[in-house]
Amino acid sequence: MHVESDHDASVALVTVAGPWDRALWQRSSTRLQKCLAEHPEAIIVDLSGLDDPGARSAPTWINARLTAAAMEPPVQLALCVPPDLPLADRLQRLGARNHLPVYAKVRQARVSIAGRLPLTERLSLTLRPDPEAPSLARNLVSDACLAWNLPELLHPSRTVMSELVTNAVEHARTEMTVVVSLRGPGLHMIVSDLCPEPPRLIKPSRVLRGRPLDDRGLGLRVVDGTATAWGTLPTSTGKVVWATLQPRRPGSRVTGLR
Repeated sequence: MHVESDHDASVALVTVAGPWDRALWQRSSTRLQKCLAEHPEAIIVDLSGLDDPGARSAPTWINARLTAAAMEPPVQLALCVPPDLPLADRLQRLGARNHLPVYAKVRQARVSIAGRLPLTERLSLTLRPDPEAPSLARNLVSDACLAWNLPELLHPSRTVMSELVTNAVEHARTEMTVVVSLRGPGLHMIVSDLCPEPPRLIKPSRVLRGRPLDDRGLGLRVVDGTATAWGTLPTSTGKVVWATLQPRRPGSRVTGLR
């Protein structure tokens, strides 16, 4: 399996290949759940390399579509299945094509989805990897929270964005694109850079008497403790690191996804 995101994390491409068995079903289900947790605007599942002569995988894709459609806001999900494969026939017999778009090629799916993506409230900025980048990114978040009336998310969102950009400045050291978008009642933030190496969340080391504190990975621990969810996806030229923040509900807990 392979997952690749667009540079603004709006569309995720999930490629599933090989013989359809229990192991691939588990990997596919887990990966789709993680992709949905990232809440892109659309997910394209490329099944052109899937070996499924009995079309046993059909319920997996139908269930994924139902889950995506039930999200707020909904996530578009489309399949790429060559028309001569048994899976295409079974999806047709099940009536899935009435609510699950199926295309022969990924390019066709991208063109169709691009025309149906919602006009999402979004702000973006291209930054150089210099010391001013975190401050400029924080200001972008402030503008978003003010424009979209999200005062509760102002300070935690600024904190998360600052740490994501600082991490990119220190480790990726490439030009980056910062995007803040409105997703339902919350914020979705991404930092896209040209370094393929994903960030690592380092567990705090044990404090030793007489030794200085080891603060490596502190920034991502702040993100992990503040964001509702966060993670990373590869792109064709590097990676995107994303984080979502939702208004707190009584008794809610913060969880991180990597």
